[in-house]
Amino acid sequence: MDYFELLLLGLLVICGIATCITKNLLSSIVIFMAYSVIMSVIWALLKAPDLAVTEAAVGAGISSILMFLTLKKLRDIRKKAEDEKREEEEH
Repeated sequence: MDYFELLLLGLLVICGIATCITKNLLSSIVIFMAYSVIMSVIWALLKAPDLAVTEAAVGAGISSILMFLTLKKLRDIRKKAEDEKREEEEH
């Protein structure tokens, strides 16, 4: 293995661990996106361009968009619940 491959492997492990231990959901999503990009580069180095493109499209693309939308939906639900609680306290 050359140094670039070792660097990618190290970054992959760091991203995996950081995704698991991060408490902030937004940070976790961004780290997961980086993980997917690194994984797609590794697939390209392994001469598997079909898997590299799939990992980039699904892992870094579609999955991240779905996670961002879910995070937005969770924030909207929390805000709505807080607004309803405030309205109940005012009455």
